[in-house]
Amino acid sequence: MDGRVELVPGTLDMLVLKALSVEPLHGFGIARWIERITGDRLTVEEGALYPALHRLEKRGWLRSAWERSERGRRARVYQLTAEGRSELERLTARWEGSAWAVQRILDAEG
Repeated sequence: MDGRVELVPGTLDMLVLKALSVEPLHGFGIARWIERITGDRLTVEEGALYPALHRLEKRGWLRSAWERSERGRRARVYQLTAEGRSELERLTARWEGSAWAVQRILDAEG
């Protein structure tokens, strides 16, 4: 076993919003940020990431602009909006509540 874990269904939006709360990033940068923070245990596939970015932008939680990357290539850079920050807070609170409840069950005896 290589230690990798699967992305919990329904958490991708929260993880993307969290990455962008730290700094504006392009799609590849978001995926690398998640991998780096999780010690390469969690990976985000392009096939899931880019539709999520489009969906989040359409909802007004992100905005994007074309910029030049460090290597001089054009890259769409995403930035969190105020609405996105509020949504991140809501999603985080919901996740923390769910994680607490699941942990209580796992810790239960008898």
